Amino acid sequence: MKNISKAQLWDYFILIARIWLALTLLRYGYSKLIDGQFGVSKSTMNLPLKEVGLFNLSWYLADHEPFKSFIGISQMIVGALLVYNRTVILGAFMAIPIWINILIWDMTFMGLYTGFTIRIPFYLLLTFLVLWHYKEKVLPAIQNFTNGTTTRFKYPFWAYLLLPILGLLLELIGGIPIALISLLKRLIE
Repeated sequence: MKNISKAQLWDYFILIARIWLALTLLRYGYSKLIDGQFGVSKSTMNLPLKEVGLFNLSWYLADHEPFKSFIGISQMIVGALLVYNRTVILGAFMAIPIWINILIWDMTFMGLYTGFTIRIPFYLLLTFLVLWHYKEKVLPAIQNFTNGTTTRFKYPFWAYLLLPILGLLLELIGGIPIALISLLKRLIE
């Protein structure tokens, strides 16, 4: 083997981490789409609710659509993004809320000290190491998102005082489709 620099070893380690994180997300995402994850047995379904543990209850709840497919497809998309050089940074940023959601879910329903609640922080660490590896592209992007964002025009103080009222009006406008659907249902019945 030729002399391999530390930079090349580090780059290869990041490639290993990226591919492993991608495969993990692809595997778990796919398993949700083929009913390999979530759901409970019929015997569990026949138990009184007070006898069903939190873990089984969480898997029962997560087995409902479109939640299960959304989670599975999201994990697969992020896994695919981590594979390609052009999309690795986007994939790493998108992986963070997925890992955190899994961690909080597992801590809530499985307890604090399980294999998953220890492994998921490791996946988070690997994800942050991927982002750190590409920091020359990540840091300017973060600075671009956080610096100099403002409204396009200046507004007088009274315009800001109207924001809650106009926001409420906006919320009411958003309710029009719900009201129309409800009205149509009543007319059909």
